Amino acid sequence: MSLCVLTTPDTAYAYKAFVSNEKGNTVSVIDSETWEQIAEFPAGNRPRGIGLSPDGKHLYVCASDDDTVKVFDAHTYEFLWSLPSGPDPELFVLSLDGSKLYASNEDDNLVTVVDTEKKTVIAEIPVGVEPEGMAVSPDMRFVVNTSETTNMAHFISTEDYKIKHNVLVDQRPRYARFTSDGDTLFVSSEIGGTVSVINMLGETGPELETKIGFEVAGVQPEWLQPVGMRVTADNNWLFVALGPSNRVAVIDIEKREVVRYILVGQRVWQLEFTPDEKYLLTTNGNSNDVTVIDVAEQEAIKSVQVGQQPWGVVVSPD
Repeated sequence: MSLCVLTTPDTAYAYKAFVSNEKGNTVSVIDSETWEQIAEFPAGNRPRGIGLSPDGKHLYVCASDDDTVKVFDAHTYEFLWSLPSGPDPELFVLSLDGSKLYASNEDDNLVTVVDTEKKTVIAEIPVGVEPEGMAVSPDMRFVVNTSETTNMAHFISTEDYKIKHNVLVDQRPRYARFTSDGDTLFVSSEIGGTVSVINMLGETGPELETKIGFEVAGVQPEWLQPVGMRVTADNNWLFVALGPSNRVAVIDIEKREVVRYILVGQRVWQLEFTPDEKYLLTTNGNSNDVTVIDVAEQEAIKSVQVGQQPWGVVVSPD
């Protein structure tokens, strides 16, 4: 893949991207003005899921092998405290106000709800086997968990922490993402090789509308493994990381069809936009780099070396 060097962005803002390096046990920090790694700091054992508090002050990292979520100062990178996330946290999602953290506990088939201010566990919710993907609906009615072995999306009420709906999807669902209006939920299934489209406005609750598959000339079907996803704020485009195929699929949401495949680094796993949505960053676990995609052009324009086996990524204004 031939990549050109970025010119200076025409935005007045610079952003910092935080990348969790699963094997390196670190977080890399990338500056968006230079698209270079400017820092790397220890983040516990096997860091994976990563996110920011709504005010951008705190960085949350799932230290999976430490059975905790570590919290860092997003400006100084200083370790502040840990949260009791339950065993083997892999992914999490925060409530819109940042007061609650919902983490998937793969080993114990639970979703743990944590009060981020009191640093205490509020609830432990039994779900399907090997929970992973987490999403919260824009209206905060539901937290969604996907269970890899049960092959379901579980819709958990934020009021009483009970499962209200279950929707069967394809094999090994890994990630879930809502449109900004909350009308649609996308669930990626790594082994099934599809993205399930779930209509949140069904008469009896969430219901499966269709499944979107993938096909790339010269790429074996079993390599097309959808994992991380991001939806543009205007709900026009869905970007899907396709794992060992080294591609990101671009889906026209209205048409429910793939319109482009973007070649990126090796084993692309997770994705994140810069706040202005000019760029999309991908974590590429086997090539130890991050690919920068120009969102408007839907093209890869830069590769940035980071730590060992990058997994998750989140972007904050500098």
